[in-house]
Amino acid sequence: MEKLYGKDLAIMATKARLLAVSAVHNASSGHPGGSMSCMDALTTLYFNELNIDPANPTWEDRDRFVLSKGHCAPALYSVLALRGFYPQEKVMELRSIKSHMSGHPDMRHVPGVDMSTGSLGQGLSAAVGMALAAKTTGKTYRTYAICGDGEIAEGQIWEAAMAAAKWKLDNLCAFVDVNGLQIDGRTADVMPSEPLDKKFEAFNWHVIKIDGHDYDAILNALKEARETKGQPTMIILCTTKGKGISFMEGQAGWHGKAPNDEQYAQAKAELEARLNELEGK
Repeated sequence: MEKLYGKDLAIMATKARLLAVSAVHNASSGHPGGSMSCMDALTTLYFNELNIDPANPTWEDRDRFVLSKGHCAPALYSVLALRGFYPQEKVMELRSIKSHMSGHPDMRHVPGVDMSTGSLGQGLSAAVGMALAAKTTGKTYRTYAICGDGEIAEGQIWEAAMAAAKWKLDNLCAFVDVNGLQIDGRTADVMPSEPLDKKFEAFNWHVIKIDGHDYDAILNALKEARETKGQPTMIILCTTKGKGISFMEGQAGWHGKAPNDEQYAQAKAELEARLNELEGK
C-alpha cells in the first residue's frame, strides 16, 4: 500500500469518522467522543506507519497495535475496514448480538485486532509484553498503543511504564489521547494527571507532546520514536473530544452516548461537507 500524507490522511480520517458515527448511531450505543479524538493518530498509524498485511492479519512479523482505551472500538473498527481487513459494511454490525463486532475489540473474531481490550489500564501492559517478546526473540516488529487520559488514573499504567523503561523497550511507542474529558467530566476535576510529560519523563520514557490533529506532527513524532534508542516513547496527543462533529466537540456528555436521528443527520452532513471540501468537490 502506498503511504498517505497530509490531505490524503485527512480524507481517510474523515471517512473513518463518518463510518464510526454511523455505526454508533445504528447501534444506538457506543463511544463517539473519544473515537473522534484519537482518529487522526489511528489513521496515521494504519495508513503510514504500521508494517501490516490485511490479507494476512496474523502474520508473525507484523507490527502490533493495542487500543488500550478499548471503548473507542468504533474508531479502530472503522480504520481497519478502510485499511482492507474486512468490508466496511461489517462496521455497521457494531454491538449487534448477532455479530462479533463487540463494543470493545475482540482479537479472537475481528481480523486485525491484536489485543482484546476494555478493562482500562490493562492495554499498555499487553503492549509491553508484545514489545518484550520481540526483544527476547530477536524480532524486529514494533508495538504501538493508544491510552486515554482518563485511563492514566489506573495504577497498572504506571506499573507497565516502569517495566517498559526497565527493559529499555525502544520498540514500543505509546500515545495518550489527552482530550481533557472522561465519562464523569473534566479529567482535571475527576483525577488530575498533569503534567503527563514530566511524569513519563520521570519514568524514563522519551516524551513528545504534539497537536493530536496535526498529521505532520504525528508523522514527525513517529519518526522520532523510531530513532529513539534505549527507552520507550510516549507521544502525548493534545486533542479535542468529538473532533469533526461540532456539537460533540469538547462535550463530556458525548463520551458514551449515541446521536439520535436528527443529531446523526447533522453529524453526517458536517463530515460529508468536510470530505467534499478536502476532495475539492
